[in-house]
Amino acid sequence: MEDKLITYGGQALIEGVLMRGRKAAAIAMRAPDGSIEIHTEELGGIYKSRLAKVPFLRGLVLLWDSLGLGLRALTCSANLQSGEDEKLEGPALYLTLFMTFAVAIAIFFLAPAGVGWLSEHFLSWSAWWSNLLEGVIRLALLVAYIWGIGFMPDIARVFAYHGAEHKTVNAYEAGADLTPASVAEFPLEHTRCGTAFLLSLMVLSLLVFTMLGPLPLGWRFVSRVLMIPLLAGAAYEYIRWTAEHVHWRFVQAMVRPNLALQSLTTRQPDDKMLEVAIASFQAMRKAEAALE
Repeated sequence: MEDKLITYGGQALIEGVLMRGRKAAAIAMRAPDGSIEIHTEELGGIYKSRLAKVPFLRGLVLLWDSLGLGLRALTCSANLQSGEDEKLEGPALYLTLFMTFAVAIAIFFLAPAGVGWLSEHFLSWSAWWSNLLEGVIRLALLVAYIWGIGFMPDIARVFAYHGAEHKTVNAYEAGADLTPASVAEFPLEHTRCGTAFLLSLMVLSLLVFTMLGPLPLGWRFVSRVLMIPLLAGAAYEYIRWTAEHVHWRFVQAMVRPNLALQSLTTRQPDDKMLEVAIASFQAMRKAEAALE
């Protein structure tokens, strides 16, 4: 049960799905000619290291590696649709990751912190209320961003593949047959979704930053950036724990907001999308069996 709950997950791509296991990952993509193209690779040694087993630290380690893997997979799927052949690896990969993080931190952490500081110094709000306002703005920005990009046709299709990925993992964990007809009956939501991680991170930041009290603007910015790794590690542990204990009723109540937000990041997939997700999952499982 441990393997099913923790190790199997995935990511939606452009006309494709990435599935990741304990030792291998697979990408299945619908090519422009209608065929399904599959790539598999062995996961890096970081997944087998001691760092991947240390509570709170393991979330950061696995998140960083997963981001790199996901970015390479996205590039691969985009290249297949465009007919180009451009690799994203080495310094270019890490520079892209750094820039992505920098922009996300500026928008979702520093900008709300600045608004909170302004409310404290120009509206005479208390530090508690200004920090609370900051957290509410941060949460609202996340929901608004996810809601807004969902109207883009290309993103809507990615969200449908996201739904196919969830349904496939849910079907596997339930012991069902991995066929489009069978997988289609399973829910779009999953407790270990990245959407759930993001919402948990934002809620934790709201609670923790609200309790920090008054800070000069510079230290306010520094504290928000320095605490992101700690909050991300805590959010990972929270998602992991709730996934393991979701059979408890009070845990089911705890995860309802996370599952509700997934209604914005998933769409009902068609049978062809389910075929791609199933092909990716089966290729990943086959690759792992070969490694074992």
